[in-house]
Amino acid sequence: MIDAMPERVVAACDGASKGNPGPAGWAWVVAEDDEIPSRWEAGPLGRATNNIAELTALERLLAATDPDVAIEIRMDSQYAMKAVTTWLPGWKRNGWRTAAGKPVANQELVVRIDELLAGRTVEFRYVPAHQVDGDRLNDFADRAASQAATVQEPAGSALGSPEPPAAPDTVPSRRAPAKKRPGKAGGRAGASSSRTIKAKFPGRCMCGRSYAAGESIAKNDQGWGHPECRTAERTDAG
Repeated sequence: MIDAMPERVVAACDGASKGNPGPAGWAWVVAEDDEIPSRWEAGPLGRATNNIAELTALERLLAATDPDVAIEIRMDSQYAMKAVTTWLPGWKRNGWRTAAGKPVANQELVVRIDELLAGRTVEFRYVPAHQVDGDRLNDFADRAASQAATVQEPAGSALGSPEPPAAPDTVPSRRAPAKKRPGKAGGRAGASSSRTIKAKFPGRCMCGRSYAAGESIAKNDQGWGHPECRTAERTDAG
């Protein structure tokens, strides 16, 4: 018996660059009706920008899915989404130049995506990144792209790869204040909270704000972030 072709699939794609530009990777994931990932793929890009990684993820997703089946694509990249839904028609009319007359950035990828979109039914949906209880497919693609950027190796369901690890920069939910530990009050706790290092790569603090490479950061219970946020956390705990 031949399985019926699905009327519509749901997918997500994402790119990551550790440094922008820096070690980069891309990933996509396709889900069943229950939005549980059914197949996925991720790959390295060497040194590239985040925009290139985001566009590559979209290009690989479109190339890997059936053009005769309607698809909903979830993305957290405003740049990649606007590039193909808002700016692309004008770029084509202008001979692949921007309104300012400059060549379109990442033109080869944009042209390829335009070719893959031709004749397809595609709905783009923006979803915010790094959210607790956020979109599960976007989170999966984000984790897979981040892992590919870090290890610079391909992964995916076809390769039998395990699910990508949880991202350390997910915005946490607000936790109940922790109990003060005996013997940790006074100057020693203050000295520990003031210890900082320079960030090697940009990232996101537990408060939800980003920090840049070279900015001072401190260790907290959720990973790394702004020193003042760690101080605030310790104050709440007291």
